[in-house]
Amino acid sequence: MKAIIVGGGKVGYYLVKTLNEKGMEITLIEKDPLTAQRISEELNIEVQCGDGSDIDVLNDAGIQKVELVAAVTGSDEENLVVCQIAKASFNVAKTIARINNPKNIEMFKALGVDKTVCSTEVIADLIEYEVDNDSVRIVQTFEMGSMVLAEVHIQPTSKWIDLPIKAINLPLDCVVVSIVRNGKVIYPRGDSMLLLNDEVLVVTDKESMQTLRKSVCKG
Repeated sequence: MKAIIVGGGKVGYYLVKTLNEKGMEITLIEKDPLTAQRISEELNIEVQCGDGSDIDVLNDAGIQKVELVAAVTGSDEENLVVCQIAKASFNVAKTIARINNPKNIEMFKALGVDKTVCSTEVIADLIEYEVDNDSVRIVQTFEMGSMVLAEVHIQPTSKWIDLPIKAINLPLDCVVVSIVRNGKVIYPRGDSMLLLNDEVLVVTDKESMQTLRKSVCKG
C-alpha cells in the first residue's frame, strides 16, 4: 500500500516510523527543511519538503499513485485542507486527519474527511486496516478491536488452494465461518474444499493476523 503522510512533527515521525516498519510505502511531506532532512536520513524514507496543502507539492510527492493520505500536522485547519484537496483534486480513496480539538470531529466528517483521529496508535491501526492485501484483508473489527473478521481470497499462489479446511494450517484462535463461491454462501465442514477465487471469511484475534497471512501466502 502507498500512502502520503503530511506533517513531520512527533506524531508524524512516529507514525511514519511505525508504518515503515510494517513494510508500507510511505512518502512524508514536511515544511521544515532541517526536519525533512533529518527524518529522511534517520528512517531512510522518501521525504518531500514543502507545504502539504500545496497542489504542486502533492503532485511532486506522487499523490496520483497513493491510496491514502493522512494529515497529522499540529493545525486542524491545515489537516482539513490537505484532506479536502486529496479527495476533491486527486480522488484519493481514503483520507485521515489528526484533530487537536474534538469539537471539530463532526465538522471534518461533514466536509468529507473519511476518518478523524487523535493519536498515533489509532492512526496506525486505521491505516493498517485499510491495507487491502491481495490475499487477506480485514473486513471488520469487534470486541473493542481485539477480534477481527477477515476475508481470505484464494488465489493461484495461495497455500490453501485445493485443500480441505481440515488440512490448512490455521492459527489456533482462527475459525472459518463461511465460503463464498460464485456468489453463493457455503457453510464449511472439515472436508469442504477451498477452490480458486473462493472468498473465505474467518474470525480471529487481532494478534493472529500476521500468522494468518503467513498461513495463506507463499513466500
